[in-house]
Amino acid sequence: MPTELGLWRVDGDQPKRLSSAGVTLESQLESFIEADPSLLGEALLLVGRQVPTGFGGYIDLLAIDGDGVLQVLELKRDRTPREIVAQVVDYGSWVATLGHDDVLSIYSDYRGDVAFEEAFAEKFGQSPPEELNTGQVLTVVATGVDPATERIVRYLSEGFDVPLNVMLFRYFQDEGRAYVARTWLVDTDTTTTISPSKKGTKSKEPWNGQDWYVNFGEFPDSRQWDHARKYGFVSAGGGEWFSRTLRSLPVGARVFVCIPKVGYVGVGHVLAEAARFDQAQVRFDGEERTLAELPVSGTYVHHPPVDSDATAEYVVPVEWVMTLPKQDAIWQTGMFANQNSACKLRNKFTLDQLTTRMGLSDEPS
Repeated sequence: MPTELGLWRVDGDQPKRLSSAGVTLESQLESFIEADPSLLGEALLLVGRQVPTGFGGYIDLLAIDGDGVLQVLELKRDRTPREIVAQVVDYGSWVATLGHDDVLSIYSDYRGDVAFEEAFAEKFGQSPPEELNTGQVLTVVATGVDPATERIVRYLSEGFDVPLNVMLFRYFQDEGRAYVARTWLVDTDTTTTISPSKKGTKSKEPWNGQDWYVNFGEFPDSRQWDHARKYGFVSAGGGEWFSRTLRSLPVGARVFVCIPKVGYVGVGHVLAEAARFDQAQVRFDGEERTLAELPVSGTYVHHPPVDSDATAEYVVPVEWVMTLPKQDAIWQTGMFANQNSACKLRNKFTLDQLTTRMGLSDEPS
């Protein structure tokens, strides 16, 4: 049975069905969604409109959600069920091939005045994930659905887990006022997402092989940025999860240090492999010194104090290129941040900002 969407105005105990004007909505729907993507029922950032594909077609709207999943939105515009379903699936097959740089290029063509990273952070309250296009969702946007369309979409979605659905809109008029109502053809709780198969790192930004991000979480009675600036080190510990990534930093790596919720405060080069705090050495005043013997105010011992490699604080000695006090930390909406103590820094937007504002050369030394 075709899905029907109605709207009634209730005056007292007398409901009055409002008249719909599908033709009017059909001509404006794409612009409505572009102006407010939340009409589709979730937070989305539009990446492009009338996006040219590699085979001559144009995707009406392309969007991305907070997890990096791309959403293909195709208006029905009076096409037959076979045409519209085949077309949106065909577009999905093309979108699945897009890598990280492809997504950014499409966005730049659509909205070049604001960086993708800034727009993403403003929309979702967080930096973009390292990997974009982690999957695709295909949506036909229509003002009505006939039995054949409903049968085909349900068959593919419910029978074969194809992430295909229909968003139904109706445009209603009532005494000079206009209203838009919507509903889904298939229960959204049952729909899935297509994940790219064997794409490797294509959906991630390329890595230059040397730059790393370091999360320097301060604690009042132990780890302090002022110590790290003065004596030349970064550290992490208190559990295997916290120290494992820091211990993976290779000698010679260039590290950009970020204090959570503060910003980037330093850049330098790793001098030696990680060592436990009670064994670590740093280069201070031109000579090698044991960090534990230097006048640091904190104990760098985690509580409860357990003398084990798993819970110890680990230190990586760093030769600073430049550092900043916390009050001068560098931060801009859309910059990369991560909970890991250390990870590869791929984000070009962040690197460009830091390179400029820290006065660095374009290439890591």
